[in-house]
Amino acid sequence: MRDFQQPGRSTVHAANGMAASSHPLASLAAVDILRRGGNAVDAAVSASAVLCVVEPASTGIGGDCFMLYAPGGRDDVVALNGSGRAPAALTPEILRGQGHIEMPEAGAHSVTIPGAVDAWCRMLADHGTMGIEEVLQPAIGYAEDGYILGPRVATDHHNAGGRLIDDIAKQIFIPGGRRPEPGDIQRQPLLAQTLRIVAEAGRDGFYRGPVAAALVAHLRGHGGVHTEEDLAAHTSEYVTPIRAGYRGHEVVQVPPNGQGIVALMMMRLLEGYNLGGLDPLGPERTHLEAEATRLGFQMRNNDVADQAVVEVPVERILSDAYIAEQRALMQPDRSGGTAWSGRGVHRDTVYLTVVDRDRNACSHINSLFAGFGSGLMCPKTGVILQNRGAGFRLEPGHPNCVGPNKRPLHTIIPGLLMHQGRVAASYGVMGGQYQPVGHTHVLTNIIDYGMDVQAAIDCPRAFAVDGELVVERGYSETTVAALTAMGHKVTRPDMPHGGGQAIVIDWERGALIGGSDPRKDGCALGY
Repeated sequence: MRDFQQPGRSTVHAANGMAASSHPLASLAAVDILRRGGNAVDAAVSASAVLCVVEPASTGIGGDCFMLYAPGGRDDVVALNGSGRAPAALTPEILRGQGHIEMPEAGAHSVTIPGAVDAWCRMLADHGTMGIEEVLQPAIGYAEDGYILGPRVATDHHNAGGRLIDDIAKQIFIPGGRRPEPGDIQRQPLLAQTLRIVAEAGRDGFYRGPVAAALVAHLRGHGGVHTEEDLAAHTSEYVTPIRAGYRGHEVVQVPPNGQGIVALMMMRLLEGYNLGGLDPLGPERTHLEAEATRLGFQMRNNDVADQAVVEVPVERILSDAYIAEQRALMQPDRSGGTAWSGRGVHRDTVYLTVVDRDRNACSHINSLFAGFGSGLMCPKTGVILQNRGAGFRLEPGHPNCVGPNKRPLHTIIPGLLMHQGRVAASYGVMGGQYQPVGHTHVLTNIIDYGMDVQAAIDCPRAFAVDGELVVERGYSETTVAALTAMGHKVTRPDMPHGGGQAIVIDWERGALIGGSDPRKDGCALGY
């Protein structure tokens, strides 16, 4: 129970259904769908589409998504990889011939085929009860009629606005170059038109016809090698979830090309320590998390790639022998160094979760990668295009080297926590490279420290990356001094590490318990 004399949020409790997202309008849209009889998939897609309008720096229909879905809260989890591939004509030789020594972070060559719309339509057709036309109506309304910026969204627009390349995007999101302020109203009428086309025609309204032609023309006008055939051929993919045990629970993730395997490896490494006997904000726990991060990211940067193209040794990485070998490399009281992020630390993305009255649980994440993605917005469609191609490498022979029709290493990861064969929590922590660390931090807060879901999300975070241990302001100077004495270069971030949402299912009492990250503008809502 939290101290009601201290600032903070209470957990949200409900019986019939719940949604938690990074924006109140998205949470409300999801609950409205549930109250009208829709299920968790219907509500999740509707909320995701709203977020693609009202959080345009973080996500959009020009981006990707991943989903985990547990029908009835059971352990027969459905995993959908909704990430896009590189254009068929894109090769490392083309990029090196243009003078690139690493993947561009913006512009047309950073754009992989957007996967979100196909994934939405596929999940609705296979597991939903409503059609795409019905669930897109709230997003269409906000795009056309306008939405009011909250504090975090306005800040994200300001921080990422310099990435925008197209004048039309600048006019919408940073008009006159002025810093967006909370309370400002934005409208995206071009995007509303595109969403209407998708509502009427389904996935082909995006991947074929005038919308696809306009996207390709804009990309090719900026030097891209994309074709209409690339969009038409795109498909999302059902995959077998990967799992790891942790103190009587099981953590479920989407397999590579996503980095969910890093979260599983970190959990397994930390299971060898008595975290619950340590101060949750003390130097010992923070140091162990940093060491697990270092080893997890080393594995990720060496091994994780598109399994349809290269072999990723998932079973070996999660094996007892490998975990024991890696745990032996953790320095118990001295920094062994920090993780290398690969391509900088992004704090964008949106995560949401929905659980309905039948306890169908949907864990859903959608993203453009960096703020405003590639910086490109198609002037005929209003679609901001992601820069997921920045997740590729250019080193010859690397498993994650860019190649035709290949998916890049992906940072966005939804999660499910299972206990005794049922969903204990549907959760996710956004924030680009930070996500597997965030998953580990929140889950160990719940399991090892007995925090409720809101306290687990609120709890200050640290990220050992790119030569620094970056700790939020909630860590005391005493902890900072002790970490420094261990050899860590401790710094404070300008912005917090990610955001997060979670819904716990209390099966015995029939209750849903939700939490939402104060680092964002969102909330959990139930009925």
